Amino acid sequence: MSTLPSDKRRHAVLGTLASLAVNSTALLPALMAVSPVHAQPKRSTAPTLPRRVAVAGGAVTEIVYALNTQALLVGVDTTSTYPPATRSLPKIGYQRALSAEGVLSLHPDLLLVTAEAGPPTALMQIMQAGVKVITLGTHHDVKVVRDRIRGTAAALGLPSRGERLLQRFDAEWEMALASVRRHRQASNKPPRVMFILSHSGTQAMVAGRDTAADAMIRYAGAINALGGADDQGGYRGYKPLTAESTILASPDVLLTTSEGLDAIGGIAKLIATPGIALTPAAKKRRVVGDMDALLLLGFGPRLPAALTALSAKLFS
Repeated sequence: MSTLPSDKRRHAVLGTLASLAVNSTALLPALMAVSPVHAQPKRSTAPTLPRRVAVAGGAVTEIVYALNTQALLVGVDTTSTYPPATRSLPKIGYQRALSAEGVLSLHPDLLLVTAEAGPPTALMQIMQAGVKVITLGTHHDVKVVRDRIRGTAAALGLPSRGERLLQRFDAEWEMALASVRRHRQASNKPPRVMFILSHSGTQAMVAGRDTAADAMIRYAGAINALGGADDQGGYRGYKPLTAESTILASPDVLLTTSEGLDAIGGIAKLIATPGIALTPAAKKRRVVGDMDALLLLGFGPRLPAALTALSAKLFS
């Protein structure tokens, strides 16, 4: 075995290490190309779309169906009566008296409600359980329908589908307004209309200003007999039906929902009610009571159809 003096061995080792260092540096780019460093995947910032939707408000339920997204529905409230397919869905109660336990038992990830929904404590409990709650619409006008369509479509992640539905709605609304103008032009004067709200077992109420009934009467080209100034017998909201206020209002037409007319007991009982019996409407049996509450007062996507039908009935 050959040996080297210690100084020579030391220089040989140092030379070998230097050579390895140079060769490693030269090979580094190639090694990185063969074994790249993998970056951490970016987390998606896209919103999670709802998969289980509950609705408290018949107008919003109609919009869900109009958007063809009814497969997402896991439950609706008792005001959701259209289309007929809603009858087979689980019910979460009346929209003004929701139960947090009832809603949460359906395991929704989204609850769509109208401004009438409540009570607030129940909605708070539902939100605290992790369910997203979105309120759609607070007024009774055509704008609220547009807002509900856009809001529902956005909540379901389908804004473009919502815009298409909105375009169709706007076209139908213009046709409905044209129909109202024709009825007004053919009439000597607009009829005075009194809306009666009646539920089985409760006292009948009549509608003043700032109500869904008042808005529909005005849109139809008629006059709300109880919607004038306060010093002229008008008022805001609903108040109990009395003989004195009815006689003072002197309506030409009595308007109610089909559910309300059933609760009263039919046209004969309605026009025989004290006070009402003395009105021009009762004497001529002018009663409109064949439109259900959701169609007449719901302010949903069928609003143009409701307005066209109502105006024709009031001016006939």
